[in-house]
Amino acid sequence: MEWVNAIVQGILTGGLYALFAAGLSLIFGVMRLVNIAHGDLIVGAAYVALAVISATGLNPLASLVIVVPVMAAIGYGLQFGLLNRVIGGNILPPLIVTFGLSVILQNLLLQVFSADSRKLNAGPIETDSLKIMPGLDVGYMPLLTFVAAVLIIASLQFLFYKTSMGRAFRATSDDGEIAQIMGLDNRRVFAWAMALSLAVVAVAGVFLAIRANFDPFMGPSRLIFGFEAVIIGGLGNLWGTLAGGVILGVAQGLGAQIDPGWQLLAGHVAFLIILAFRPRGLFPRID
Repeated sequence: MEWVNAIVQGILTGGLYALFAAGLSLIFGVMRLVNIAHGDLIVGAAYVALAVISATGLNPLASLVIVVPVMAAIGYGLQFGLLNRVIGGNILPPLIVTFGLSVILQNLLLQVFSADSRKLNAGPIETDSLKIMPGLDVGYMPLLTFVAAVLIIASLQFLFYKTSMGRAFRATSDDGEIAQIMGLDNRRVFAWAMALSLAVVAVAGVFLAIRANFDPFMGPSRLIFGFEAVIIGGLGNLWGTLAGGVILGVAQGLGAQIDPGWQLLAGHVAFLIILAFRPRGLFPRID
């Protein structure tokens, strides 16, 4: 039963990793941008939630009503005002700019909030659990995180393939020049994609802050988890991102079951094995 419990908990943890990865996958799918600052933006969303809660007294989950649109607005402004200037045929300038943005965000959060670790208190839902069978309990918060990941990815999938905005995203991704000739403004399409990405980041940041302590310098490790989930699932494939998060979470759970010190190592090893045999991931998007 201990091994079953490790697998179940790993699957639920995979939901959080899928939230980390969904925005990253979305941005890569639309504009082929690898956002090095993605993990720091997740942590930044957690601090935005902290500020909102301090000012309003809202429950962390209720604070999403404010945090999501705030982060979406930041994403739109960031893409339209900065990143659109460096996106083009060369992948290096966006990487350098987002790396610089990562450094700036870390130091800005340090100056404003200090280096002390924080955590959001969501109340009894953090510790309450559902008893499935003897030796197997499922926490409500991890379950809620996983359900949120599934719903968000399903919503993004619907938006991409069933709405006019999704058609604009796909047209711009397939051939930006032709899309522009047909009347689409690529700069605004990219800005809306980044806004959508940071809306997902807001959810990821709040769930992260409820489940664990956070500090200004933990962004790069969140980026690694998100990046590994994206690569495992397949670049640009949203459902593959969920599968990648689950595989990463289960690998970590099994590694921790063997030896607590192997938790993170097991996830990285699983990533490398999959990368060695399937360089494009398990479910790559077919262009």
